[in-house]
Amino acid sequence: MSDTPEFSRPFDIRGITARPVKLEADESERAALASRFGLVSIGRLAAELSVEAEGEEIAATGTLHAEYVQSCAVSGDDLPMRIDDEVTLRFVPLAALEASEEDEEIELEEAELDEIGYEGTSFDLGEAVAQSLALAIDPYATGPQADDARRRHGLVEEGEADGPLADMLRGLKRD
Repeated sequence: MSDTPEFSRPFDIRGITARPVKLEADESERAALASRFGLVSIGRLAAELSVEAEGEEIAATGTLHAEYVQSCAVSGDDLPMRIDDEVTLRFVPLAALEASEEDEEIELEEAELDEIGYEGTSFDLGEAVAQSLALAIDPYATGPQADDARRRHGLVEEGEADGPLADMLRGLKRD
C-alpha cells in the first residue's frame, strides 16, 4: 500500500501568487477516494483556492465542489449528493505544532482548530481538500425510502409518525 494520498497535489509555498489554485481530481483519484470514504462513487471533486502567506503560516481559502453518491444510512439506496462549501485551511510549520503539543495543558483558539502541519517548503493541498470533503459528508444521510425501510424492519410501527417532533410528542404522551 502506498503512502501517497489518492488526490495528492503538493504545493510549494515559494510558488504563491495572486492567482487562485484550481484542483480537480481525475477519474482514478475519485474512485480511490470513494473507496476510502465509503461512498458509492465520486463524480466530481474540485476546488478553487486563494493561497496567502503570513510569515510561515499559509492560509488557503475558497470553494470545494463535489458530486458523489452515497448509500442511505437506513435503506441502503443510492443517494446522489452535491456539496458547494466554503473551505478555510491553515498550514503551519510542523515544528510549531509539535512545540505547542509539548505544553501540559492545551487550550486551542478557534483559529487553531484546523491547523495542518507541514515540513520544509511544501504541503499537500490535494489531501487537505480530500479531507475537507470527508468532513462535509453526512454519514447518516437518509433518502426518501428511509421511513419505508424502518417500517419493514420493525423500527417504526405502522401509522407512527417519525422524526424529532414525533419523538418529542411520544415522550410527552408517556408522561
